[in-house]
Amino acid sequence: MAQHYQLREADINRLVSWWHTDADLGRPIEVFTDMSKSRKAGFTGYHSTRDDLFALFDRLKKEKLTPS
Repeated sequence: MAQHYQLREADINRLVSWWHTDADLGRPIEVFTDMSKSRKAGFTGYHSTRDDLFALFDRLKKEKLTPS
């Protein structure tokens, strides 16, 4: 696939951390969080998850690390 899309890195193991993905997706429980305590402590900054993910993937495409 790297050759087909002319990506910069052909070795996927240099791009991802499989143990981290396994840990996140292999959890036997669901996690719910609440930011109220953090906001009361002064952490009021906000980033849109959707906007940040789209910006990240746009950057990865531009850097030829993911296909367009």
